[in-house]
Amino acid sequence: MNHSLNTRQIHLWRISVYFIFALPGFAIASWVSRTPTIRDALGATTAQMGWIIFGLAVGSIIGLLCASHLIAYKGGRFVIIAGLAVSSIGLVVVGMGGSWLTSSITVFLGLAVFGFGNGICDVAMNVEGTAVERAAQKSLLTGFHAAFSVGTLLGAMAGSAAIKVGISVPVHMAFAVAVTVLSMIYLYRLVPAGTGKETGGDSIDPPMSARERMAVWKERRTVLIGIIVLGMAFAEGSAGDWLPLIMVDGYKVTPAMGSFAFGIFVAAMTIGRAAGGMLLDRFGRVAVLRASALFAIAGLLIVILGQNYAVAAVGIVFWGLGAAFGFPVGLSAAGDDPRGVAARVGAVSTAGYLAFLVGPPFLGIIGESVGLLRALIVVLIAVTIAGLLSQAAKPIGMQTTKFRDQENRFESI
Repeated sequence: MNHSLNTRQIHLWRISVYFIFALPGFAIASWVSRTPTIRDALGATTAQMGWIIFGLAVGSIIGLLCASHLIAYKGGRFVIIAGLAVSSIGLVVVGMGGSWLTSSITVFLGLAVFGFGNGICDVAMNVEGTAVERAAQKSLLTGFHAAFSVGTLLGAMAGSAAIKVGISVPVHMAFAVAVTVLSMIYLYRLVPAGTGKETGGDSIDPPMSARERMAVWKERRTVLIGIIVLGMAFAEGSAGDWLPLIMVDGYKVTPAMGSFAFGIFVAAMTIGRAAGGMLLDRFGRVAVLRASALFAIAGLLIVILGQNYAVAAVGIVFWGLGAAFGFPVGLSAAGDDPRGVAARVGAVSTAGYLAFLVGPPFLGIIGESVGLLRALIVVLIAVTIAGLLSQAAKPIGMQTTKFRDQENRFESI
């Protein structure tokens, strides 16, 4: 149905998707920026905090596994709205449990609900993003993920300000929810209904059955792209959940400075993603993924071995630039074939979130024994593997000659 949209409708659709990507980033950063405060209120150890954060992983993975089926039957717009609504409820519960109730179980459950909403929304908005790419005939997904990073940056800045001013966690979370809900009420009208829906006969091919959607998990290319995204998402997720605490515990700085370091990471990642479309148009997916892996490796080494906050901050910039491309480029590659796009994007997203969400709690368990800085060596290994498998993201099928020529030109890089 999206084939019939005129140029203005596609433009409005594209703009709305930019804002939709920013909203989950803002909400996630609102939670991350208050992790030191919530940890102190709960009196949790590093390992205990890791298990609390695991609630986010549980909810997100359940959401990711359900997402492709929900999108196939209800369409992307419906799932985006539902996901943002559910995640907002979870964020309110997290705020109450982390301050007024000081209950680890409440925070865990709130994060699980928050994660479920984010999980289904994540797949739906990426399916929406790949559809806009096809309609506009441009490389846009890194730009959409840059918008996610902008939302995360704004959330981190708001969190740092909230800490300095002394705003309570529940009030801060309520503000984040208000921003999300009010924005979605306006934006949903600009998004076409039914993107990714496989029961309406949008394609000349018959819609995928539930069994066929599950079978994409066995496709060699999809599996390899999933491993790439897994490694790079681990680099992004580790910073997202642990960077403020890594700086506070490893470099003995204040919680506000820890949140500021997270802001540096997000800013670097945002800059990388903003330039992503241009870089992909010039060099192609494979070369960009390999270069990003090298940047992430360099940044992680600097943070692990850095002697002071200033040196570590330089490493954080490289880490952020390196982590910028893996997730969006991998999802764009997964969406090459319009038939079954929700299933493949969902599968790759799920693989990525296994690292993005399960990895950081695992990092906390290791960090309890060897320290969070040394635990980052695990992230270093995952990023290296992702870089070595970058060739799997080479465009296939009905991609334009322009894309194929880019990949062939830089295949030897």
